[in-house]
Amino acid sequence: MKIIVDMMGGDNAPLAVLEGAAQAVKEYGVQLIGVGNEALVRKTAAEHNIPLDGIELVNCTETIEMCDEPARAVRQKKDSSIVVGLNMLKEGKGDAFVSAGSTGALHVGASLIVRTLRGVKRPALATMVPAKQQAYLLLDCGANVECRPEMLAAFAVMGSCYVNKVEGRKNPSVALANNGAEESKGTPVLRDAHQLLKTTPGIRFVGNIEPRDVPNGEVDVVVCDGFTGNVLLKGIEGSIKYMTRQLKGIFMKNFKTKLAALAIKDEFKALKASLDPNEVGGKEAFIRQNWLGGRTADCVGLIKGYGWLDAESEEIIYNTNGMPDITANEMFHAASVSGTIDTIPETPGLAVWHDGHIGVYIGNGEVVEAMGTRYGVVKTKLEGARWTHWLKIPYISYD
Repeated sequence: MKIIVDMMGGDNAPLAVLEGAAQAVKEYGVQLIGVGNEALVRKTAAEHNIPLDGIELVNCTETIEMCDEPARAVRQKKDSSIVVGLNMLKEGKGDAFVSAGSTGALHVGASLIVRTLRGVKRPALATMVPAKQQAYLLLDCGANVECRPEMLAAFAVMGSCYVNKVEGRKNPSVALANNGAEESKGTPVLRDAHQLLKTTPGIRFVGNIEPRDVPNGEVDVVVCDGFTGNVLLKGIEGSIKYMTRQLKGIFMKNFKTKLAALAIKDEFKALKASLDPNEVGGKEAFIRQNWLGGRTADCVGLIKGYGWLDAESEEIIYNTNGMPDITANEMFHAASVSGTIDTIPETPGLAVWHDGHIGVYIGNGEVVEAMGTRYGVVKTKLEGARWTHWLKIPYISYD
């Protein structure tokens, strides 16, 4: 198998991509084609002693950043790593394309360049969600806000195939997210989708599933439109946040409850870290130790926002410390003190920035930055990364 890899995709590219690519070659013996800035990739590999054996490099002169509008970027940045990689996949030069870059650009590019399989109208975003009995695949999670019945049927087929081949579950069950279990419930689109799913070959459709039953994990695949899927995910996140706060209040009520909390302290922390989305990949404690003044900032995925840690309550609360909900680029442009990366002072707590992403310099050539929801916030090296500027973070005192 030959896999095309976007070497410029992700918050810590190309270093993190190189490390993963080298590990894949070593462990699985796959052939890789790395698409990106060849000079930068080779320089980064040499600086970190990463072998390029088994990795063929294809040079690109452009990169699609997280802040780029997806459709425009795909059409205009013809020599970007995502566009070149997808064109190579279309031409049969590889068997798969992997990218940790802009989800929107990848979604648009896959539709415009590679095209979907016959019968699949739109690609969908899918994620495995932890549940009581077993994890389930939820799709669509936000790519398609409105869906026709045939699109939902295609999602069901794709989801069923994924769970079967990747999770190894034979004859996986598929359910349609709805406001009731009866066939007559839901909007006209959902009622038509229900009837279509009953006759769709290749899947085991078990009917509608109400949102309250989804976390039980009794089905393998939950199908819905992107709006419903996104709301469902955020509803689960909010419920978890509420429950952890309530449990904390119960455990801190009196001496006896504090003793009980002490007995299950490690288990409770592990549970909270694995479920709470505000824990940023289970690394909140790490952020607290390394962020100036105990505050946090987070660039996860498409940089939808920032987290705020209140130093007194030790809870992440929206708009704490006067920091508004702005993007990495807006924060950079709002800074009154900044400079090019080669002039960065040895001041822990300064931010480092490149177009579309921001991290925190903690001294000794190291940076704290977000690596997406899978890896959370990690410590990386300043040297060899794509940072272009440093800045004093607005709304935080450096005195």
